[in-house]
Amino acid sequence: MINGFIAMIDSMLGLRLLRQGVVEVGRGATLVWRRVKRAAGNQLTIGERSIVQANIRFEETGGVVRIGSRTFIGKSDLVCYRRIDIGDDVIMSWGITISDHDSHSVEWQHRQDDVLQWCEGRKDWTHVAHAPVVIANKVWIGFNASILKGVTIGEGAIVGACSVVTRDVPPFSIVAGNPARVVRTLPFA
Repeated sequence: MINGFIAMIDSMLGLRLLRQGVVEVGRGATLVWRRVKRAAGNQLTIGERSIVQANIRFEETGGVVRIGSRTFIGKSDLVCYRRIDIGDDVIMSWGITISDHDSHSVEWQHRQDDVLQWCEGRKDWTHVAHAPVVIANKVWIGFNASILKGVTIGEGAIVGACSVVTRDVPPFSIVAGNPARVVRTLPFA
C-alpha cells in the first residue's frame, strides 16, 4: 500500500513538471520524479529508454541537464548550476556526485555570509567558480566517484569506483584514484 501511494505521488509530481515544460522524457525512459528538485526555470531532458534514479538538483534558474538515450544513472547526485551533459549508452553506478560548480567561493570574504543567505532563501553566485560537465557516449562510472566542474569525460572511458575526477579524461581510457589518473588505455571499440 505504501509503495502504491509513493508511486501515485511520484506520478503527480511528474505530471506537474511535464505541464510546466521544464522536463522532457523520451519514450520508454523512467525517472524518479520526486528526486528532481527546483526544476522550475530550468531544463531537464532525458533520452529514450534511459533509467534515471538520481537526485537532480538545480541550484538556480537557467540550468540545463541533458541525459542521453539508453543511459542508466543509479541513485547518485547531479547538482547543476548551469550545465551537465551526459551522453548516450552511459552507465553510472550509485553514490556518484556530479557538480558543475564549487558551491562556495574559495575566498572567505565572499563566502562568509553563505549560511545567513541560505536562511533567507537566497545565494550569491557572483564569486563561485562554475563550468559545464560533459560525459560523452559509452562512458562507465563506478560507484562513489566524484566528477567536478569543468570536466569532460571522453567517449568510452571508464572511471574507477571512488575516484575524484578533477581533469578531463581521454576517450577510451581508464582512470582511478584521488585525483583520478589514467591507469590504462583501452582499444577503440
